[in-house]
Amino acid sequence: MGCGGCRVRFNFGKVLSKVSVFLTMVLIFTYFFYCLTGFCDSAPRTLYSHQASYYDTLDDPRPSPRLLPDAPHHRNRTDSVDAAQVDTPAQRHPPRTPDSATKSAESDGIPVSNSFGTKRFPQALIVGVKKGGTRALLEFLRIHPDVRAVGAEPHFFDRFYDKGLEWYRSLMPRTLDGQITMEKTPSYFVTKEAPSRVCSMNCRAKLIVVVRDPVTRAVSDYTQTLSKNPGLPSFQSLALRNTTTGLIDTTWSAVRIGLYAKHLENWLQHFPLSHFLFVSGERLVSDPAGEMGRVQDFLGLKRVVSDKHFYFNQTKGFPCLKKPEGSSRPRCLGKSKGRPHPEIPSEVLQTLRDFYRPFNHRFYQMSGQDFGWD
Repeated sequence: MGCGGCRVRFNFGKVLSKVSVFLTMVLIFTYFFYCLTGFCDSAPRTLYSHQASYYDTLDDPRPSPRLLPDAPHHRNRTDSVDAAQVDTPAQRHPPRTPDSATKSAESDGIPVSNSFGTKRFPQALIVGVKKGGTRALLEFLRIHPDVRAVGAEPHFFDRFYDKGLEWYRSLMPRTLDGQITMEKTPSYFVTKEAPSRVCSMNCRAKLIVVVRDPVTRAVSDYTQTLSKNPGLPSFQSLALRNTTTGLIDTTWSAVRIGLYAKHLENWLQHFPLSHFLFVSGERLVSDPAGEMGRVQDFLGLKRVVSDKHFYFNQTKGFPCLKKPEGSSRPRCLGKSKGRPHPEIPSEVLQTLRDFYRPFNHRFYQMSGQDFGWD
């Protein structure tokens, strides 16, 4: 009987030993499984390293990158004029990636996630139009605590599409649950390939188009180019194919961009009208809080940006953001915004207005909004 008790104690010891080995193996397996699925990357790094990569992406001051060969290009007598807007040494490289570790991880298809948020594809894009007020809209939106946006224009869907979606995502700022990732590149609206490319990323994306009187927009576009190239021909010689007959040169980008109805037709082949919000560039100046209310509603955001955030700068001629806490001065757009326009003969402007009128009316019908440009 005593020997039987010894055998029981001996067998119990063997079972206990096997259970311990089994539990140890389970713990080791669990550890390796979490590491291989990317959870080990969630271990917090230093606060400084995360803040630096985020603000580098958000406030990258460099100009937009240069056009790549596969982007749509219109060859005409003003190619050299349009090229002056993009062909500068600082624009020959794509936007910088926030940090090499992030780029490496995301190039392998592993979403980068940690205690400071996740890099996501944008749920909303400001796709147009150039010189319509897109920079002002983005800066106003960035006041909102639930909006995170790339500072520089990525130009992914028109110039750098060959770099792939993971490269694009690596440019995005980190967001927390409930926050919206955004970017703005105004040239998307006039790029033929952009709608299908955006849809291949997310056909449910929300699209914002800031539009402005196409005549005023064309003059503003010309003014910007003139500031970079003082030897530019006159506005009328570029806008009119024939000054005697008043035939408009629609191959000039400053004129072509203002054909909003034609560009919208291209986008509506891939997105329903309900996915668009058309922001008035004029009302963004005269009533910024009102337009920002519409934008916040469209994005499903609480109305945080309001009248209390704006004041009108008489010198620049457009609204600026009031001084934020901890800042020594108000925030206005750069000196390149609000340039005085050159004098354009009134008959040339009227010819342009007559040219745009049917396109404007068609755009009013398509968008369901009368912008009152006529």
